[in-house]
Amino acid sequence: MPHGTVVVTGAGGAGCGRAISLRFAATNAPVVVSDIDDTGGGETVHAIEQAGGRAAFFHADVRADSEARDLVSFAETTFGAVGVLVNNASALHDQDGIEHWMGAIETDLLGAMHATRWAIESMRRGGRGGAIVNIASISGLWHGRKTPGGFAGYDVAKAGMIRMTTRLAPLAETDGIRVNCLAPGWIGTGGARQYWESLTPEERVERHVPSRLLATDQIADVVIRLAHDRALAGRVVVWWSEDPAPRVIEWGDRGYRDFGPL
Repeated sequence: MPHGTVVVTGAGGAGCGRAISLRFAATNAPVVVSDIDDTGGGETVHAIEQAGGRAAFFHADVRADSEARDLVSFAETTFGAVGVLVNNASALHDQDGIEHWMGAIETDLLGAMHATRWAIESMRRGGRGGAIVNIASISGLWHGRKTPGGFAGYDVAKAGMIRMTTRLAPLAETDGIRVNCLAPGWIGTGGARQYWESLTPEERVERHVPSRLLATDQIADVVIRLAHDRALAGRVVVWWSEDPAPRVIEWGDRGYRDFGPL
């Protein structure tokens, strides 16, 4: 696993960010927990310390490039050069009108770009390389929807994270910095879980809702694998909720499985 500090954005809630932070801390890595939710961030740090790990909280709104820079600077000052960055921060789901898209794009995509930029600089200063794991979504994969649903700005942002990942793949050769991405399906937290639980099995089939949800611990395990596995760089891992295990997209995949005549 890359040496150095682990930074996890969006880690102040009770979902994937917290599970990922706890999982890294269990490997004896120092973890910087970041969020705009100070109370939740403190709870994540407390959970890590209660389990015997090392952690610190830093309030950062990654939409601002300066705050992303300060986050990485805090990580370096507190624990040392960044070795792993997990771009997990996500805005509340937006409305569909294009005028409402920027909330998700600024946090999920531009925020990830800001944090990635400064983490790369820290990893270069550390001289040991590192790993960056972007948390995208299956919503960034579909070429249109056959049933209503989703959030437009969120979908655009997650598609952008996927492309950002593949375009940064050369960093593995030039700097020893591997950038990977996990695009999960429905996860059993928050609104997704509430909606899923409100439906009968029959309604889930009718509305194309998965029959099961992924657990946050499963997501955390994949993130750890992506941070560890030196054979993976620029790769996108997809885990549809009903699949028994995640799968990696082949490098150079053109992205469209089925074509029809024009």
